[in-house]
Amino acid sequence: MALVLSPRGIPRAGADEGCPDVEVIFARGTFEPPGVGGIGQAFVDELRAQPQLAGKSVDVYAVNYPASLNFSTAADGVIDASNRVRDMATRCPNAKMVLGGYSQGAAVAGYVTADKIPDGYVPPDGITGPMAPAIANHVAAVALFGKPSNGFLNSIDRTAPPITVGNLYAAKTIDQCIAEDPICSPSGGDNGAHQAYALNGMTEQAAGFAAAKVAAAAATTPKPANAS
Repeated sequence: MALVLSPRGIPRAGADEGCPDVEVIFARGTFEPPGVGGIGQAFVDELRAQPQLAGKSVDVYAVNYPASLNFSTAADGVIDASNRVRDMATRCPNAKMVLGGYSQGAAVAGYVTADKIPDGYVPPDGITGPMAPAIANHVAAVALFGKPSNGFLNSIDRTAPPITVGNLYAAKTIDQCIAEDPICSPSGGDNGAHQAYALNGMTEQAAGFAAAKVAAAAATTPKPANAS
């Protein structure tokens, strides 16, 4: 049995070789450079610091998509994130995934959880339908920051479907919206609030929520027969 070291240098026996204990799959916001973006990095840092995850490895996958003003290209992120989730579920079945996104990236992550393609919506090439229900068992938590409201979506792209978190993911989703943020809140009027999620404690709150969900999911996962 291979001995695997976590980022903190603590040996972890029984882990799938080459697989993390936890993988964060995060989609950045509009205009943020490739990577997970500032809000995403704050969330990842705070997740790794949670006591429930002490001694566990936490890998990060940055969703690959343009994150531009052309909202239709958010579909590229949905395809990439969905493919990553499916791949991890197959290749690293014991890993617990945390799906997340900020702003346009929150729309991407929300769409990934969908139960079905909305009636009357014709999806772009590459999106054939929702992920298989069994995949939801591998996603321990979903963290959304500044998810665009349906009204905001309609103002930038009338063809965009509403963002509805699927039933299999709703109970393990934390949807963070600052009341003054006009992107996610119909009553919001402070553009600066949209950048405040790492400053007002919401990324830390989401990290605590996600860590608790990961710990609960890990506690119900049967250990391999040869695990110590």
